[in-house]
Amino acid sequence: MSLKKKNRLSIEEYKSGVLSGDRVALSRAITLVESTLDEDNELAAQLIDELYQYTGNSFRVGITGVPGVGKSTFIESFGSHILAEGKKLAVLTIDPSSQKTGGSILGDKTRMEKLSQSKNAFIRPSPSGDALGGVAQKTRESMLLCEAAGFEVIFVETVGVGQSETAVKNMVDFFLLLMLAGAGDELQGIKKGIMEMADTIAINKADGSNIESAKRAKKEYQNALHLFPANENGWIPEVKICSALEDNGLSDIWQLLKEFQSQQKESGFFDQNRKEQSVHWMHQTIHHFLKRNFYKSPEIKENLLKFEDAVRKGDKHSVQAARILLQNYFNKLS
Repeated sequence: MSLKKKNRLSIEEYKSGVLSGDRVALSRAITLVESTLDEDNELAAQLIDELYQYTGNSFRVGITGVPGVGKSTFIESFGSHILAEGKKLAVLTIDPSSQKTGGSILGDKTRMEKLSQSKNAFIRPSPSGDALGGVAQKTRESMLLCEAAGFEVIFVETVGVGQSETAVKNMVDFFLLLMLAGAGDELQGIKKGIMEMADTIAINKADGSNIESAKRAKKEYQNALHLFPANENGWIPEVKICSALEDNGLSDIWQLLKEFQSQQKESGFFDQNRKEQSVHWMHQTIHHFLKRNFYKSPEIKENLLKFEDAVRKGDKHSVQAARILLQNYFNKLS
């Protein structure tokens, strides 16, 4: 019996542990949903089914930003404002995994030392694996588990590498983009598409000699935001300046998030957006399982290397080889 199997709990143990807010049980439940073992996947699916009625009661916030913007410092300082209101905060951080070894630099608990020591905070770093843009495939399931455990606010931090932002935008209620000032052309180094997704832009590190440049950057970003089409939800994105290091401007940003939540719930868009996200994640789950099952199929494993060699030699072109493999796969299923 493997160590993993010996460490596996029963469905009732996972369920009762999560619902009681036990952080150790929650960590083990997230490890279960992140597992690639078939028997773990079945148990994880059952656990999500059992807990689903207890989910959906949190405020989900996506946080991304340019390299060096100080996301970890911001999350720790910003999270302290939320904890001060007596709320429970979960932080799901997506760490960059090595493309060669599959390893992950899980350093978030040391980067957010004060936050991780709070009994009302839960920090979970997850390796991004081979998921698109660094977003862990199981992040949404982890978020549901955190909600079932009673966490009222959930941060999902992206690695900030591009396409991962789109995936996170599709699983959160509010999307916060952190930017820097005084780094040359303020509108360089960030894609227009990411700015369009932002519900608020926060210019961090607005302290010391950088305050004036932060104010100038604020005007530039405000002007840029006016060029974008109006948001479907009726929300007009704002630009804020803050210093996570000196704890300035963070309470204003938290107040803005609460205003957003209140407005969206009043208009009905909050619930509508959640429903559309659920439909989106149904399709994402289908894609994930189709891809996984395809490559795990014995027939595909047996023939894949042969077809790769044929493509390299030019005996078959890529589309032709892919179509034959897919046809063989679906023929076996029928």
